[in-house]
Amino acid sequence: MNNKFDALKDDDSGDHDQNEENSTQKDGEKEKTERDRSQSSSKRKAVVPGPAEHPLQYNYTFWYSRRTPGRPTSSQSYEQNIKQIGTFASVEQFWRFYSHMVRPGDLTGHSDFHLFKEGIKPMWEDDANKNGGKWIIRLRKGLASRCWENLILAMLGEQFMVGEEICGAVVSVRFQEDIISIWNKTASDQATTARIRDTLRRVLNLPPNTIMEYKTHTDSIKAWEEFHGLVNSSGR
Repeated sequence: MNNKFDALKDDDSGDHDQNEENSTQKDGEKEKTERDRSQSSSKRKAVVPGPAEHPLQYNYTFWYSRRTPGRPTSSQSYEQNIKQIGTFASVEQFWRFYSHMVRPGDLTGHSDFHLFKEGIKPMWEDDANKNGGKWIIRLRKGLASRCWENLILAMLGEQFMVGEEICGAVVSVRFQEDIISIWNKTASDQATTARIRDTLRRVLNLPPNTIMEYKTHTDSIKAWEEFHGLVNSSGR
């Protein structure tokens, strides 16, 4: 399954000068330097829409995580476990990623897809998230794929109309149920959180009796620490 979630690699390795007088050791050192420089350059390379593509208002990054239930998760191990799939800047680039990804309804075990604005990690402690919170909707099995697609298309299409408040969205596949959530920057802004809730109901076509819970990330961290008896940790 891991191959399906590998980020697309940047082929641009650059030109490598050849010097026949260099020793094997020097060649090795030079290759490592060139490789490091290439990787560094690749990391800095901005993702932009291609010619004639339809640009999005923000760049977004897909992430994937999977862990063994019941195993304690620290902030550090969670960050190591979350894998970046790739970043896109246009409608066409989004579909190139999305069309090759497994749908949430076909995932097994304790798995999550995350779609966040570029530069924001899907972690409570990220600067963009630390004062925010999320709307949580618990779904019976069989609904996650449709709801996830509707949610991320609404987010990419700026249907929430709350300026820069939206940070990202998560779909969490669990054994008994699936959970989708949308994260925003400012938990204390009740007008914004109410607008997000109402838009969420509309774009997901939720029944009126659907239970929606808003939870601040501060409360999430406290609840997790109390449950695990830990301090300064983060789990999901």
